[in-house]
Amino acid sequence: MNAPAQSQPVTPAARGSLRQTLLSGRFVVAPGVFEMFTARLADRMDFGALYMTGYGVSASHLGVADAGLVTYRDMVERARTIAQSISRPLIADADTGFGGLINVRHTVRGYEEAGVQAIQIEDQEMPKKCGHTPGRRVVPMADAVQRIEVAVDARRTDDFLIIARTDARTAHGLDEAIARGRAFAKAGADIIFVESPESVDEFRRIGEALGDCGARLIANMVPSGRSPELSAAQLQAFGFSLAIWPGALMNAVCAAVDGTLRHLLAHGTTQGSPVPTFTMDQLHELVGFPEVWAFEKRWAK
Repeated sequence: MNAPAQSQPVTPAARGSLRQTLLSGRFVVAPGVFEMFTARLADRMDFGALYMTGYGVSASHLGVADAGLVTYRDMVERARTIAQSISRPLIADADTGFGGLINVRHTVRGYEEAGVQAIQIEDQEMPKKCGHTPGRRVVPMADAVQRIEVAVDARRTDDFLIIARTDARTAHGLDEAIARGRAFAKAGADIIFVESPESVDEFRRIGEALGDCGARLIANMVPSGRSPELSAAQLQAFGFSLAIWPGALMNAVCAAVDGTLRHLLAHGTTQGSPVPTFTMDQLHELVGFPEVWAFEKRWAK
């Protein structure tokens, strides 16, 4: 199904259900989107969900590193724009919940109201950092569990899924990360996210250790990051139900823009550039100009 060409919000009834997709047994591959070009293009393809990446929003919206500088308001408004313009379920990064426990509750309710179907909350200290960078610190396990308990209690419906992420692997080891994942599941999290395992065997161990915890497992695929990139088939065999590729489109977009700019600078024209490009007709169609033209044809005097 193609994404709607018009700019009107997609109704909840027209949007797919992530919860139902998971119940069906389908493995969910979710590419990372961060603005409407990437969201509309990804929405046209048969992905089980899209993932709004905090790294991508921090970089594309504010031009800053994913180091706790983006705010709740920045994120929830970007999430609203994306969620209401696509037909796929949206999973959205919410960092640590943007403050104390009352902020976690406010964040959950705001994301749910915005049309997000799954929210990711992590156990880092504030300000948080990208999970594939050094220097991350986590809060005590009891505090991290309480964040998840508040998030579960705050949601309006069980169809809004809570993803509990732990960044404990890097500083405290895999056993601590697995213990936190089990505690998060006991606290009511729907999906457990152990960030940055460092080998294929570690992914296998996570699946074995948490496969009976009562929650589903999500993996983060970041080529050239701390983790190896596994295929969806490999992850599913290890017991995972979802995987996100947050950097896939950021990496491709930046490489394409860089290549186009270098060709233009060197040659004074875009003709002959080896970088693939859309035509203006393709862009017009993507952003919804046919609907504008149809409106004008009907109503223009």
